[in-house]
Amino acid sequence: MHVAIFTGSAFGYSPVFAEGAAALARALADQGIGIVYGGGDVGLMGVVATEALSRGGAVIGVMPGSLVDRELAHPGLTRLEIVESMHERKARMAELSEAFIALPGGTGTLEEFFEVWTWQQLGIHAKPVALYNIDGFWGPLIAAIDASVDAGFLRPAYRAALIISDNAQDLLDQLKIWKPAPQKWHEPGTARVVPLA
Repeated sequence: MHVAIFTGSAFGYSPVFAEGAAALARALADQGIGIVYGGGDVGLMGVVATEALSRGGAVIGVMPGSLVDRELAHPGLTRLEIVESMHERKARMAELSEAFIALPGGTGTLEEFFEVWTWQQLGIHAKPVALYNIDGFWGPLIAAIDASVDAGFLRPAYRAALIISDNAQDLLDQLKIWKPAPQKWHEPGTARVVPLA
C-alpha cells in the first residue's frame, strides 16, 4: 500500500509542524506503508521523506523535470519519477496511491487536496482523503467546509467521508476502515432540471 502525502515545501514557523510530519512518516514506515509525494528535499516534504527512509520505508517522488533543481529533489528516494508537467505529476501520484493525506502547507497543498477530494465525490476514484490537523492547522479550512455544508453546497455525506485527525496513528486507523460516500451523480432521484428563464 502507498499513501500520497501533500504538504509544504516550507517548514512553517512552529517546530510542531515538522514534529507532526515526522511522526506520520514514522507511523507509515513502521507499518510498511509506502509514501508517494512531490519528490522534494525541502520543508515538510523533506521531513516526511527523510524520516520514512530512516525507518526503512519506501518513498516514491514524482516531480516535473522543470522543478528538479528548483524544488531540490531528494537524493535518497526509493524511486524518483520525472514527469513532464504538474498535471502529469498529480495524475501519477494518484495512480500510485491508495489514499491521500494533506499535511500543513500552502496553495499547492490546498490545490492537491481539493482536487483528489473532488475526484472522490465524482467517483473518479474510491480512495480515502484525509487532513492531518497538526496543532489545529486545518481548523479554518474545516470551518469553511462546514459552512459549505450548512449553506447547502456540500452534501453532509461527503463531509463525513473526509478523514480528519491530529494524531498520526488514529489517522492511519481511520484510513483502514474508511468507506466511500455515494457518488455525486449516481444517487437515484437526486438529479433536478432547472428550466432556463
